Amino acid sequence: MTQILLGAISLGLLWSIMTVGVYITYRLLDIADLTVEGTLAMGAAIACTLIRKGMDPYLASLCALLGGCAAGLCTGLLHTKLKIPALLSGILTMIALYSVNLKIMGAPNVSILRMNTVFRPLIRLGLSSNVAVIIMGLICAMLLITILYWFFGTELGSAIRATGNNQRMVRAQGVNTDTMKILGLVISNGLVGLSGAFIAQSQNFADVQMGTGSIVIGLASLIIGEVLFGGRHFYRRLVALILGAVTYRLIIALVLEMGMDPNDLKLFTAITVALALWLPQGRQLLQTIKKSTGKEGA
Repeated sequence: MTQILLGAISLGLLWSIMTVGVYITYRLLDIADLTVEGTLAMGAAIACTLIRKGMDPYLASLCALLGGCAAGLCTGLLHTKLKIPALLSGILTMIALYSVNLKIMGAPNVSILRMNTVFRPLIRLGLSSNVAVIIMGLICAMLLITILYWFFGTELGSAIRATGNNQRMVRAQGVNTDTMKILGLVISNGLVGLSGAFIAQSQNFADVQMGTGSIVIGLASLIIGEVLFGGRHFYRRLVALILGAVTYRLIIALVLEMGMDPNDLKLFTAITVALALWLPQGRQLLQTIKKSTGKEGA
């Protein structure tokens, strides 16, 4: 049971980086970006292919991040320059990335078993693979949200956040909202690509289908984090994303341990997201019912 929990925590920390990327588009820019389904697999494909060719895993992970940025740039250009709706732009890029990922790997999947990864130095110190992933994942996740907290407090970062809140007001201030959207999508998909690289190195392979359903996982982690751990302070909200991703993975691990059919996992995830999205409205409904009941009793 301990190993199951450690595995869930380690995987949750790696997926939390992707969740932060989803948060940037879904919450800050108010865009449901489906590019992430292709970008996650792209990050994994780039990292594994370069590691197999002998590249240092840290440099390979950096290349995966840059590849994700390029995918976000494509979506941003489709949306802002060709005036294609954001949702459709993400779908188009996601479809294109399927072929791109196959070209990168040269096969539907690539193994890096017994090859060097970013977690190998910690494993060589005698730590188990799960503990090594937890340590590295926690360091990377906390470092990234600290950098993002600083960035979104700058003038440029504040302009990106403001673009998602009120585009007309931002344009009135002389800010190019198209550029802000593109930059937000680039940062978001860069993080997703990095997450894919880390996930692939933790499981020692990359697969062209590994990004399927990742947007739902990201949204589930995001909503769970906001509902259970969120707050008004921006840094606390970023930390809540990490906790939400870990909590989601723990829920999945416990449900599978209780005997759920793995084939029902996607259905369970969809139901979880639907309930999490409805929860704020459900709370308001309960408060309304309590107030009306109290007035009738008076």
